[in-house]
This record gives sequence, C-alpha cells and structure tokens, in this order.
Amino acid sequence: MEPTAARTADEGLVRGLGAGDAALVTIGSVLGTAVFITTADVARLLPHPGLIVAVWALGGALTLAGALTYAELGAMFPEAGGIYVYLKEAYGPLWGFLFGWASFLIIMSGGLAALAAGFGEYLGAFLPFFSTSHVLFALPVAGWTWSVNGGQLGGALAIAFLTFVNYLGLREGAGMQNVVTVVKIGSIVGFALFGLMVAAPVAPHLAAPLPPSVTGSALGVAMIAVLWGYDGWYGATFLAGEMRRPARDLPWGLLTGTLAVTVLYVLMNVVYVRALPVEAMAATTRIGETAAAVLFGPTGARLVSLAVVFSTFGCLASTILYCTRIYLAMAQDGVFFHSLARIHPRHRTPTRSILAQGGWAIALTFSGTYEQLYTYVVFAVFLFHAASGVAVFVLRRTRPGHPRPYRVWGYPVVPVVFILTAMAFVVNTLVERPMESLWGLGLLALGLPAYFSWRRAGRTRGAAPP
Repeated sequence: MEPTAARTADEGLVRGLGAGDAALVTIGSVLGTAVFITTADVARLLPHPGLIVAVWALGGALTLAGALTYAELGAMFPEAGGIYVYLKEAYGPLWGFLFGWASFLIIMSGGLAALAAGFGEYLGAFLPFFSTSHVLFALPVAGWTWSVNGGQLGGALAIAFLTFVNYLGLREGAGMQNVVTVVKIGSIVGFALFGLMVAAPVAPHLAAPLPPSVTGSALGVAMIAVLWGYDGWYGATFLAGEMRRPARDLPWGLLTGTLAVTVLYVLMNVVYVRALPVEAMAATTRIGETAAAVLFGPTGARLVSLAVVFSTFGCLASTILYCTRIYLAMAQDGVFFHSLARIHPRHRTPTRSILAQGGWAIALTFSGTYEQLYTYVVFAVFLFHAASGVAVFVLRRTRPGHPRPYRVWGYPVVPVVFILTAMAFVVNTLVERPMESLWGLGLLALGLPAYFSWRRAGRTRGAAPP
C-alpha cells in the first residue's frame, strides 16, 4: 500500500491547526515537572556546573535530531496517528498496531497517569485536601491494601476536565493547551530573566577541572535523565491530520518548538548554577523551589510551586489533545475497537477515543506510583523511537518516489544519531530496570493475539484489512 494523500476518513476531522499551534503543542508536551526537578539528579551524577549546563544543551541537540527525523516522516504521511502511521508504512500493519497497543496500555496512558500524579502532588501544596499524604480511603484487597490519596484524586480530576474540553472540539482543546503553554513559557522566561538579573550567590566555574567522580558511565546515566526531561517533543506528529498545511507546518512546529524548549532548559540551568553550589543542588529534591528561595525568598519558592502546577497541567492538556488520534487511526484501519473510529458529527473530534483514553488514564492514576508508571513509559517509547528512526532509511529504499516535501537535514548522520540515542536509552533501561522492562515487553507481546483477533473481526465485518 502506497498512499499519496491522507486517509479519506481524516476528512471528518477539522484541519484547523497552523504552524504556531504545532510549535506550542511541541513546547507544551515537553514542559512538565522535569525542568524544576531533574537537574538535582544530574548534579548528583555530574558535580560540575559546566557539565550540568552542557548536558541539557546536548540533550536538546539530540532531541532536535529526533525532530528533524520525524519531520521527514510527518511530511510524507500528513495523517492523524503519527508514529503509528510511520511504523505501519515502513514495516507493515502489525508494527504500527504494537505501537498503538503500547500507547494505549503504557506509553500515553501511563504518561498521563504519571503527569497526573505529579500535578496532584504539587496541587496539594496549595490545597491540602489534594495532598498525597491525605489518604481518602484504604481498601484491603487479597492481602494488600489499595489506597487512594488526595494527590491521585486531584490528578484524576485534571484528566477528566481536560478530556471534557477536548471532547468539545479541536479549537477548544488546542485553545486550552495554547493558553496554558503561553502562561508556563512566560513563567519560566520570567524566572530565568529575573534569576539572571539578581546578584549571583554563587560564581560558577563552568570551565573548572572535572572531578574524579565524573565518568563516562555517570555521563550516560545523566543523559538518560535529561532525555526523559525532553520527552514529548513528538506530540505534534499525531495531529498532522488536523493541520491546514501539514507538509510545511509540522516540520516548522517540531523544529521551532524543540529549539524553544532547549533554550528554556539551558537558561533555567544557568540560573540554578548561579543560585546554588553543586553540593546544594545535589542535596535538594525540588531544585526549582530551592533556587527560587535563595534568589527571591519564600515568596519566590511559592511562585515556582505554582508554576509547576501550571506547567504539569499544560503538559496534561497537550498530551490529551494529541494522543487520542492514534486510536482513531487504528480503529479506522480495523485493528482496534471499531467504535473508536467514530468522529463526532458536530464536535468533529474522535470523541469515543478521547473518552476511552481518559477513562483508562484515570484508572492508571489510581493504580500505582509515579516512579513505576514512568519506568514503563520511557522503555516502550524509546524502543519505538528507534524503529521510527530506522523507518526513514527503510522508506527511502522501498519508496524512493514517494513525495517528500521535507527531507531531513544532515542525512544520514542526523537520523543515525537519533537512532543510537534511542537505543542507548533502551539498553540502559533494560540494565537498570530489568523487571519493569520485562513487564513492558510482556504487555507488548499481549498485543499479538489482540491484533489477529481484530484483523479477523474486520474481515468478518467486510472491512478491508490495513
């Protein structure tokens, strides 16, 4: 199968997004809690101010390699579904399905649950009812106790609200995420500018000699943490079926959004190394608040906590906006629940996909901890990133005549860098978290009987197989 245009069913969607929307989705999908937390982890591994700033810049460069790679694929296949479509076109429908299956069970739903857990935790600092220490109820179940705390409830309510907003229409969902993203960009820019203007409590020696504890292994683990902080940069690819000029707007949005996030991350980390010595950075768990307290006092720390609430809420808004388009594309291809293929005649959104994703993400929010959830997410997502990077080479060989409005800059070096980065992430997760990774692989394997079952059901209904 070699489509020359987006699938006909995409016509039920509204092509109402432009390049600015794509850039804001890219930014909004990345900026969550990482910029306010992860640098403390990096400082424990790399106790050197220059290296701390450098690894965030390097992480942005590696993420940009991914954005450049996906820009070619997105311009080739300007459809709803993003990575699902790329894998299907490069390797066949089974591989696209496995990504979609993993997305529903782990990648997107687990990511939403992890974000919701983080949102609830910070919300509890302002509204004690939603504190994670406030246990709402505890229920003994088969020898263990299932409990629900206020933070989980707060996160679940956020998912429910944003699911409702996205149900109402593309403009409503995109408008909500755009407004929140602009607010959190403004808060980060404000923090960075004021942080650079005030007198520095610390004079960081960015070019100081490296301490003996800085090894190649430590650098690699630190880069894993940084790349997790950049995760979500690919979100706009799933919305190509709703862009007015996807061949132009998607590459532009991916590149400018990724560059903007990189600049914001580097600025924030320059502020951190000016505010705190490396030892203090490594000792804190919430470096954004700690640095703000040093620079601006308790009020500054409180404002940063509020910025984290907005930032995480915005990341939830972005993710809920784009991820449901995966299940729409799968259902239209006959390899997922048939009812999810429906586009609402008035709202012109995949309403049943939106509701299904919201319900499952809420269930996951109540089911486990942030740490457990995101471990499953990062392993699975980078496995598919590597396969998508290879898809650029596969499609150039198998479909040399397919229209490519954009070709990745620096080919073949740029996609190779992206592929190797993704594989390094996969290998590290397998080594560091073998049990969680095996659970992730097991859930992928469960997709095989599900795929063949849906294929048979599609043939029974007379639907053309994908």
